[in-house]
Amino acid sequence: MPVYIAFEGAEACGKSTHAKRLAESLDAVVTRETGGTEIGRRLREILHDTSVTGLDDHAETLIVAADRAQHLAEVVRPALAAGRHVVSDRSVYSTLAYQGHGRGLPIDQVRMINAWAIGETWPDLVILLTVPAAVTERRMSKRDLDRFEMAGDDFHARVDRGFASMAADDPDRWIVVDASGEPEDVTATIRTAVRERLGI
Repeated sequence: MPVYIAFEGAEACGKSTHAKRLAESLDAVVTRETGGTEIGRRLREILHDTSVTGLDDHAETLIVAADRAQHLAEVVRPALAAGRHVVSDRSVYSTLAYQGHGRGLPIDQVRMINAWAIGETWPDLVILLTVPAAVTERRMSKRDLDRFEMAGDDFHARVDRGFASMAADDPDRWIVVDASGEPEDVTATIRTAVRERLGI
């Protein structure tokens, strides 16, 4: 039975790299949120563009939900229906962390909006990659920052706490992996954890 796996975590924690590596090992479809479709790419431009100022937090949440609805309809559900595993760099849980915990919007309302957007297609497994703040800062110092990455330390601390809280509340769905080590070691840890949890 095909499964839907999502990678979550702070900025620069290695989600994109490890999502691709796991997808290759599973012969899965690899995708991302936001921007996993052509429509989503255009929505992502608005969300991440540092020249976009004054975007209301509610509007931001609805844009992300729109991207997700399109992504599930165009990429995730068709792949699962065709018998393919799906590995995604971010999912609905990023919205709960970023717009809920990070922006301070009511979590139950953010969850309700996204539940309407995606229906029953929630990730079967979530892999939360964690890295110390110092590692995040070092990695981010080497690249141009987008609108979310520039949001400030307090915002990102709230996001991190949100992810940690969701993982603690739903341990059967979440796996927490320390991603601060050598990439090859982290890849091996993830692969072993997925095999033990899902049998694939």
